[in-house]
Amino acid sequence: MVLSVIDIGTTKVVCLVARLDPAAESDLLRGRTHRARIIGIGHQRSRGLKGGAIVDLEGAEQAIRLAVDAAERMAKVEIRSAIVNMTGGRLGSDSYHAGVGLRGSGVSDGDIHRVLEAASTTGARPGRTVLHSLPTGFALDATKGINDPHGMVGEKLGVDMHVVSSDQNAVRNLMLAVERCHLDVEAVVATPYAAGLSALVEDEAEMGAVVIDLGGGTTSIGVFAGGHLVHTDSLAVGGNHITMDIARGLSTTVAHAERLKTLYGSTIATSSDERETIAVASVDEDERDAVNHVPKSHLVRIIRPRVEEMLELVRDRLKASGFSAETGRRVVLAGGGALLTGMPELARTIVSKQVRIGRPLGVQGLPEAAKGPSFAAPVGLLVYPQVAALEHFVPRPSAYRATGTDGYFSRMGRWLKESF
Repeated sequence: MVLSVIDIGTTKVVCLVARLDPAAESDLLRGRTHRARIIGIGHQRSRGLKGGAIVDLEGAEQAIRLAVDAAERMAKVEIRSAIVNMTGGRLGSDSYHAGVGLRGSGVSDGDIHRVLEAASTTGARPGRTVLHSLPTGFALDATKGINDPHGMVGEKLGVDMHVVSSDQNAVRNLMLAVERCHLDVEAVVATPYAAGLSALVEDEAEMGAVVIDLGGGTTSIGVFAGGHLVHTDSLAVGGNHITMDIARGLSTTVAHAERLKTLYGSTIATSSDERETIAVASVDEDERDAVNHVPKSHLVRIIRPRVEEMLELVRDRLKASGFSAETGRRVVLAGGGALLTGMPELARTIVSKQVRIGRPLGVQGLPEAAKGPSFAAPVGLLVYPQVAALEHFVPRPSAYRATGTDGYFSRMGRWLKESF
């Protein structure tokens, strides 16, 4: 089976085409049923996105077309549909609990369906689109944390449901940009969930981990515990804000500021920084080709405060949600921002003692350049269909009729049944 995914970010658009082959459980990371081998890859500088949301439909469509075209040529297949991710649109989480009475006999499929239905009906807020509806644990009478209550006996069955949602219009515009390229959208996945699916190892999701995806326009957070995604959040601040700070602070162009950040950027000052100088192209009207030489320490002084601010915002958001990373949760950094020198060290002082860089795991055929944290989310989209069956979708025609995404959930359900 061939699967296509498109990661539409503020900085880059990536299209991956992979062949999925069923594999023995022992050969794979837990929870995965298939092994993915990349057969096509295309990536393109993103256009028309700001803060993870589409602001120029034509620019976004053009970037998607170019990335898809490159992946099609390499894979020698025609892409008709894809799974895409959602980073902007103010990703948010809600948790719901619902319970139903049992008729004395063992818990049946019908009982589980009834309790999931009851939890799902409370899940949609006006103006928001549900991306994921994940049961995080069942309860039987006073016993909580049951993974599978089938056949068990009790009087009341309860379920905790975690619902991830995004702004309805942001999802609508994302789907519109993809559909204008004559592609169907199979599913829309929250970026931090995708990054976690590809970057977390066996026990991390079980013991508790926070995935921080440091993108160009947004920083998104996914909290995993007990093997489930239990909380998501996003901030409209990312790597592009660091670039803009450099451009302003050194009076240079945005493109040159991006280059300086990539080549010399760091959050840690070293003793040699004062002695080492970097060439900065000036943007003065009079001296068009002038080059200024500034100490490298100047760059660190611009970058560090912005990165500290981003990490402090993440820490405060986690604290406010009750999922503080200080309780010993491991922090996994994904996204292009994780490549900035000194990022893990700074995160250790601000967010949590245990921090590591998250790289895409368990996928074959990735080129060397795509094995870093900036490819965690696109690879996670390839893993998503293997876990999507855990979700409980309720078709809600009323919520979707106005968005041009008629039957999205029923189509998603049908696609999963046929394919997996």
